[in-house]
Amino acid sequence: MSVMATATADQAAPARTERERRRELSPAERAAKGKRARSDVPRKAQALWEPPPDRRDPVEILREQEATRVPELLPIRHERMGESAFSFYRGAAAVMAADLALMPSSGLRVQLCGDAHLSNFGGFAAPDRSLVFDINDFDETLPGPFEWDVKRLAASVEIAGRDCGFGARDRGAAVSATTGRYREAMHSFADARAIDVWYARLDERNVLPALEAVGARGEEKRLNRAARKARSKDSMRALSRLTEDVDGSLRIIDDPPLIVPVGKLFEDISGRNFEREMRENLNAYRRSVTGAGARLIDRYRYVDMARKVVGVGSVGTRACIILMLGRDADDPLFLQVKEADASVLEPYAGKSRFSQHGRRVVEGQWLMQSASDVLLGWASATGVDGQRRDFYVRQLWDWKRSADIETMTPERLHSYGQMCGWTLARAHARSGDPIAIASYLGGSDRFDRAMADFAVAYADQNERDYSAFRDAVASGAPASRR
Repeated sequence: MSVMATATADQAAPARTERERRRELSPAERAAKGKRARSDVPRKAQALWEPPPDRRDPVEILREQEATRVPELLPIRHERMGESAFSFYRGAAAVMAADLALMPSSGLRVQLCGDAHLSNFGGFAAPDRSLVFDINDFDETLPGPFEWDVKRLAASVEIAGRDCGFGARDRGAAVSATTGRYREAMHSFADARAIDVWYARLDERNVLPALEAVGARGEEKRLNRAARKARSKDSMRALSRLTEDVDGSLRIIDDPPLIVPVGKLFEDISGRNFEREMRENLNAYRRSVTGAGARLIDRYRYVDMARKVVGVGSVGTRACIILMLGRDADDPLFLQVKEADASVLEPYAGKSRFSQHGRRVVEGQWLMQSASDVLLGWASATGVDGQRRDFYVRQLWDWKRSADIETMTPERLHSYGQMCGWTLARAHARSGDPIAIASYLGGSDRFDRAMADFAVAYADQNERDYSAFRDAVASGAPASRR
């Protein structure tokens, strides 16, 4: 049976069956499962990347993605992806998903981020209002082989190092440190109680000790400065940056093409009809929010909405921000609503068990993150074109901050990669079998070296794809087949 067929069959099976099977196995039997996987797919086999003659055209893959996106926003997507090889990599998750499916699979499945590159990790506010470091983007989340996420992270370290002008030795050391930390963390989670794995996280209390443990010292001032900046990025800041007074009422600013109020986008829709639909959509979203978060939403009323372009890979999908007010104009809440389509992994790892893709994103985030936004939820809505689409909803900003990859030194890339590696291992250990995965990885650095070799080979591939993409954009026909 092929890897794809096996993945599809596993995906279709009831989720409880896998949990029951794992509970029935002893730790020794789970470790043996990992060793069998290593026999079937040796760790050195994970290093190999050689594009087959019939490899899919990367520009064509991107073109297919753009078929459902907002046409007038595609030039922004092309511009952002064209800035650097790393920016292109950020937007080309679909290209790498097709390539990963061609490689040998360990068969050890976890909940994947699906787009685990360096810029999809960062800080944000936990519900207890501490600043945590975690994965912060789950648009492509789906169950699949654990190494798919590790390879995407490893290659992103190599590509980022090239963009920063680092030498091969520094880049290789950073990649090996990243994947080595993943391996070491997985071994620690394999030995831990399940509940301790669930509570593990990197936050303000332990991020400095964690950095010092991996040899990064003298970071306290920089991290404190970053924490202050993160805390200032909240709804009050959004209020000052993104709104204006219009005839005595707060309205989201008009800053095309990046921010366009919904009234400007759909001038032919009556305000009354739109308000009614917004209330219905917000009620549907409210029903998806867990716990007391739904009661919190009840304290706010809808005020305004605008389309807002975000990210690199997400550009062209339908994304907007919603302004809501509580007690008065000094009590704002900004929600970000993002379109959720099928994961780029689905053609290769099997369809999601959730038919609503906003829920797929949210459920994956709940499973992988150590702490999630209390207002995280999902809804579906019908657009002016009559198409029903899925969305997920979260707070806008809420202390969200990502590392500035472009200004990193080799030492910081080295230590930052290790933070990401630990975090990814923790996320995988929550959904997968850490004992089996740790057994597959082994105690030596063989897996780390394989990932470093893969990262170099795939960074070379990314540069070729980036060049083809830039040529297509320059020709004025990025959607054409090359």
